[in-house]
Amino acid sequence: MRTPPEHAYPTHWEADVVLRDGGTAQIRPITADDAQRLVDFYEQVSDESKYYRFFAPYPRLSDRDVHRFTHHDYVDRVGLAATVGGEFIATVRYDRIDERGRPASEPADEAEVAFLVQDAHQGRGVASALLEHIAAVARERGIRRFAAEVLPANTKMIKVFTDAGYTQKRSFEDGVVRLEFDLEPTDRSLAVQRGREQRAEARSVRRLLSPGSVAVIGAGRRPGGVGRTVLRNLLEGGFTGRVHAVNHAFPEGDSTLSAPDLPGPGVPAHRSVRAIGEPVDLAVVAVPAAHVPAVVADCGEHGVQGLVVLSSGYAESGPAGRDRQRELVRQARSYGMRIIGPNAFGLLNTAPAVRLNASLSPALPPAGRLGLFTQSGAIGIALLSGLHRRGAGVKGAGVGGDAKGRLRAVASDGWAGVSTFVSAGNRADVSGNDFLQYWYDDPATEVVLMYLESIGNPRKFTRLARRTAAVKPVVVVKGARHSGSAPLGHTVPTTRIPDATVSALFRQAGVIRVDTVTELADAGLLLAGQPLPAGPRVAVLGNSESLGLLTYDACLTEHLRPLPPRDLTTAATPEDYRAALAAALADDLCDAVVVNAIPWVGDEGAAEEDRRDEGRALAEAVREAVAAGGRAKPVAVVHLEIEGLTEALAASGVPAYPAAERAVRALAEAVRYAQWRRQAAEPGRVPEYEDIEEAAAGADIDELLGAVNGGAVNGGLVNGGAGDTRAPAEPGGGPVPRSTLPTPDETARLLARYGIAVRPTLPAPDPDSAARAAARLGYPVALKTTAPHLRHRADLGGVRLDLTSESELRRAHQELTDYLGKAEELRPVVQAMAPRGVDTVVRAAIDPAVGAVLSFGLAGAPSELLGDTAHRLVPVTDRDAADLIRSIRTAPLLFGWRGSQPVDSAALEELLLRVSRLVDDHPEVVQVDLEPVVVAQHGLTVLGATVRLAPRPASADLGPRRLPAY
Repeated sequence: MRTPPEHAYPTHWEADVVLRDGGTAQIRPITADDAQRLVDFYEQVSDESKYYRFFAPYPRLSDRDVHRFTHHDYVDRVGLAATVGGEFIATVRYDRIDERGRPASEPADEAEVAFLVQDAHQGRGVASALLEHIAAVARERGIRRFAAEVLPANTKMIKVFTDAGYTQKRSFEDGVVRLEFDLEPTDRSLAVQRGREQRAEARSVRRLLSPGSVAVIGAGRRPGGVGRTVLRNLLEGGFTGRVHAVNHAFPEGDSTLSAPDLPGPGVPAHRSVRAIGEPVDLAVVAVPAAHVPAVVADCGEHGVQGLVVLSSGYAESGPAGRDRQRELVRQARSYGMRIIGPNAFGLLNTAPAVRLNASLSPALPPAGRLGLFTQSGAIGIALLSGLHRRGAGVKGAGVGGDAKGRLRAVASDGWAGVSTFVSAGNRADVSGNDFLQYWYDDPATEVVLMYLESIGNPRKFTRLARRTAAVKPVVVVKGARHSGSAPLGHTVPTTRIPDATVSALFRQAGVIRVDTVTELADAGLLLAGQPLPAGPRVAVLGNSESLGLLTYDACLTEHLRPLPPRDLTTAATPEDYRAALAAALADDLCDAVVVNAIPWVGDEGAAEEDRRDEGRALAEAVREAVAAGGRAKPVAVVHLEIEGLTEALAASGVPAYPAAERAVRALAEAVRYAQWRRQAAEPGRVPEYEDIEEAAAGADIDELLGAVNGGAVNGGLVNGGAGDTRAPAEPGGGPVPRSTLPTPDETARLLARYGIAVRPTLPAPDPDSAARAAARLGYPVALKTTAPHLRHRADLGGVRLDLTSESELRRAHQELTDYLGKAEELRPVVQAMAPRGVDTVVRAAIDPAVGAVLSFGLAGAPSELLGDTAHRLVPVTDRDAADLIRSIRTAPLLFGWRGSQPVDSAALEELLLRVSRLVDDHPEVVQVDLEPVVVAQHGLTVLGATVRLAPRPASADLGPRRLPAY
């Protein structure tokens, strides 16, 4: 047997992962330079674990063992290690074998796999993470099945294999359990992987939000400065854990930092984190960027679990800062720590058992149901202040004392305060995706509010947001929508998809997207304090006819169904309001109520306290009516300059707005979200079509890509023996693989594999050829140019329809060449006429960050000029397909507008589903354009089709778990 050649070190196999306990580790290939690390690692493994690994006492590794376990060809023999602090904590390896269990090379597609985990790190999910990564490596190298032999007593390792979700066979022979499992991902293995991902990433955030001890590094000896400010905020917020101040300028030995600006008897002060004689869970770093590496090393050596880096001077400052930021993340992760920041504002946790204010916010906000994530400190301050001004979390009917005292007030029922808050700055590590994982099953958070300027992994964000939105609202405002670039500090992959597509994908995921921070708070307050509406019917009542009409118009603008406004007249009393609101809430024809109020006539001379009393009386009337109605329908109040009403309403959970348009917009978002929730409870399905030839289509794709890439499509691995020619293309692995546009015949054959018929065209370079083509296809025919500048441009005369005879066809051909140019430039073709209908366009394209997106619109001006196109993420369900064709503004043209015949929408939906299946089954299909698709009363016809193929793109949300590396 030949000895496989050594291959280049596969850098793309390196990955940072979050473990079960929330810590991090790096997974990387083992190299020849790791010999001493392997020996040191093995010495830390117990005799029992060694016995389980080698089935015999094996106290130490021989030189031959060390060489074998550190020298790999990265094809038939692969070893991976999990490291923390640069040292091994676990290893896994596979060796390709033949059917007799002997060492082998391609085309053998089975390998034997074995693990060894240091005892101190067992139970952290290290082996499960390594299994995901070694399985992905094996698939890339053409291995389709793993075999493992395990002693029956090694129950932990048996559980790692059996819990992974792969299709398995299990046998027992000669006192050994033999497990064989296919490496092809299954629905169960993917569900297991994502469940582990959610639990691990949620735990990593929980460790940041609920520390038992906090060290503030950079806390000065005198008042002022960022570090000293955070230290004061921690103490004033009532943090329930231990607090330490760290500054290299403090005196040697144990000391205490105390001053008038710091509450309490004082804070233990230390020159370094390592000088602290107890564990530290969270470190807040507020030192110049040049000193941060030494601080991170100090924290890592002491076992700190997470960092909040407030320091600036990173990616937001330019290329040098971007490199500094990458090194910061690399260094922190090497110690198993996660980072919020750098350039962060900080984080808050209002839980009574924690009361953490590790931020620059002057006070801990009231506890409540809102979880807030921002990528901007300024926006974070604005959100917290805006919620405070509107009475969020204020107890009782009035507000007194200074601003800081009011902000500390506790909500009577906690409906509109904050559960947790993070302003992540450059969010080089911990991102909005991590907090979505945490908030998904956090009982203290009922509404998620997010301000995002960039989305590092949109595909994962959409997946996590959809899952979270199924149980609690997710409201997002997206900054940097039109610039097409993220802020300088956000070193994330760019995405080419337009903002309109992002909005469509958000809607598909159930995300409530708003345009401003004000609307973010408006929607959040309504969703936190009120039940979801059962429908779009809105009752409007109040003491101002004009304000009622404005509310009515706003409802129509937002596509709600308002009932005729009920005018209580300016003489209405609080009792009148109570009775009218109670009647509206009891009305079965009403799903929500908007209450309008203006100051009572004749109040100009009333004292301020009297006006406050009137506001409190109205709020009490609203509260009584809502309570009597069982809080079954949402209520919002619009008022103009009524003193004390907002604060008084806040105590009962009813949001107040200064303008009808704002209240109605928030209510409309709640209506749309409630409708999405009802539909999500009964999700659609991806149909199975018996005529789809998936394997044959895959063979066609491999043949077409192999022809253009010299027989290899695996990132340029020509003659590498890697086996899987359909593995992800990786940068740096050789020449960049090229994409290809199949010929029309090849395109038609590929689409036909998925039941998509393309009406054939025949070339017509001259009148005689055109006549022969028409005779073959049958009259009537169309004559059209295929030149790129005239394609689909009937308005320029490049298409002639309904030609019923040879003479008409010859005349049309002559006119085309006379008016538009030579035949070789125009490239005319003949095509049989299709039944009359509505011209549409169906497209699918793969964005490297988002994945496959299916798009639909009407052909021509509606989609090209007006941008009237709808989008959905692939795979598309039958419900998605039905919604897709109905969500464009010009959809009435498909359903009998102005007495026309409705088109065959069922056939159109089926076409969309088949295209979705094609690009989902074969990621090498990176683009599909079907234009035009003529949809008639019965059936449809695809008149034009192009497909682009490229080696399978690497996906940001498929494959084994890994943290992003920007």
